[in-house]
Amino acid sequence: MFGISTFCLHDLSLSEALEQLIPITDYIEIMDEGLHYLESAEPLMSYSARFAIHAPSRGTNIASLLEPIRRASIEVILQCFLIAAEVNAGVVVHPGYFAWAEERAKAEGKLVTSLSDLTALGKEHSVPFYIENMGNWDYFFLKTPAELFLIGDTPFALDVGHAHQNLCLLDFLQFPAAHYHLHDNNGKEDSHIAVGEGTIDFGPVMKAIRKNRVTPVIEVATLEGVHESIRNLTRIRPP
Repeated sequence: MFGISTFCLHDLSLSEALEQLIPITDYIEIMDEGLHYLESAEPLMSYSARFAIHAPSRGTNIASLLEPIRRASIEVILQCFLIAAEVNAGVVVHPGYFAWAEERAKAEGKLVTSLSDLTALGKEHSVPFYIENMGNWDYFFLKTPAELFLIGDTPFALDVGHAHQNLCLLDFLQFPAAHYHLHDNNGKEDSHIAVGEGTIDFGPVMKAIRKNRVTPVIEVATLEGVHESIRNLTRIRPP
């Protein structure tokens, strides 16, 4: 069984997106941005599906050296935690970025501080959260497995497409993950195309997912791509 991100229908209202996804899956990840931004849990309460929430990332930075921005980012994610608590959802969080290469070490410290803050908040509200690896974007943290030490004991969310873009998917698969994002690309662009349309070998991916007993989330750009991904993933026989 596969979960589906509302990213595939980001141009529709959240209610319209949910109505189209409910017949396909009982596990939906809300892309908490744009038209799908959640001001409360109310839009989710009338559905019987399980939910995960991808915390807002476009305007937040939990590694910011500017303390007011770091604190505000934690506050935004806390609001996401409060909504997640009402619908028993886990939350995916981006690790943030540093503005200048010379500031990386200080930003690492801010990231560690933020993860400590979020861990306390997650425990307080009984909300699990996961830190996602990033694509090949300048100054972002967690692009390779060598940076996993930064998140300590925080559960890891493996974005397969991002790892492939950074040429380290097989290395990332050696580490346990608590959450998975599935999408394909050509190894260069973070295109979020359907599984099978790019150059990722999903055999080892599915083997790792089954080993970790996690329901993965398909995070592709179109609903047609969701259906194609499901067809291709169900044909895979892991090595």
